[in-house]
Amino acid sequence: MCLATTYADSRADTNRPRRRRRPLRLGFGGLGLSLLLAACGSGSSTATPAAHSTGAAHHSGDVDVLSAGSLDTLLTQKVGPAFHAATGYTLVDTSGGSGTLAADIRNRTTVADVFLSASPKVDSTLQGAQNGNWVHWYADFATSPYVLAYAPQSRFASALKSRPWYKVITMSGFRLGRTDPTQDPGGVLAVQALTQTAAAQHEPTLAHLASETSDVYQETAEQSGIENGQLDASFMYLADANSQHSPSVPLTGTHLEGHYTITELNHAPHSAAAQAFIAFLVGPQGQALLRGSQFGVTSPAVVHGSGVPAALRTALGR
Repeated sequence: MCLATTYADSRADTNRPRRRRRPLRLGFGGLGLSLLLAACGSGSSTATPAAHSTGAAHHSGDVDVLSAGSLDTLLTQKVGPAFHAATGYTLVDTSGGSGTLAADIRNRTTVADVFLSASPKVDSTLQGAQNGNWVHWYADFATSPYVLAYAPQSRFASALKSRPWYKVITMSGFRLGRTDPTQDPGGVLAVQALTQTAAAQHEPTLAHLASETSDVYQETAEQSGIENGQLDASFMYLADANSQHSPSVPLTGTHLEGHYTITELNHAPHSAAAQAFIAFLVGPQGQALLRGSQFGVTSPAVVHGSGVPAALRTALGR
């Protein structure tokens, strides 16, 4: 995983969004691509009849998605290619802290079709006239437990496998990472894990860790810190730890997890593509990909709010 900054400069900066834009463009090569573009038109999300072995209508054009960082690997490596093969649409994913992405939407610094958050609370910041009416409804579709991922080469790895996590992270020299709770729901869960365990285990050092900021990093830097051994451990979703092949231990004494939501943003530029993407992700093929990446699947998806488009009502059980 690459970083845009050096590790020394990677601590969270609230003035700098931490986003990765990964367009998934699957080429057809040479003349085949030219013929496809001529037949379908470039940049359009309008359905175009085309010969397809499954008999399903094929389309062209992008769907712009803003997603929680912990979904990035799933979307770019698995969902995007499968969605393209099934529909013809191309997923363009921008991932980052859910709170940061929501702020970008409110401030109109980014334009997107679909928003996937790691917490329903973030969706509420986009609802109502005071927040721009960007979200009228959202659906819970997946979960992932919150864990402590660790670097296998860490000198504390053995202790983490045999002793309570909350004892090990307070050892001298332990390098802990977490994300910014003002930008990322995962950062909120890390604070909850520390404060709840501090009270339950009478460990005031944990409460101190929850209040300081020296262990706060941007999400990509946090993950890379585990991979390259510059951090001993970091709080993250189990799905995120699995995607980067990091061992982890459960946060015994707590029960915290990410609750993932999906919605079509109001005034989505590519509404047809957005609805096709949502239907795909909450449908059988999307659910299989989620389970394969060890997400918990909420089936059927649970819808909050009103105004679900007619084309999505069956997929969302409305």
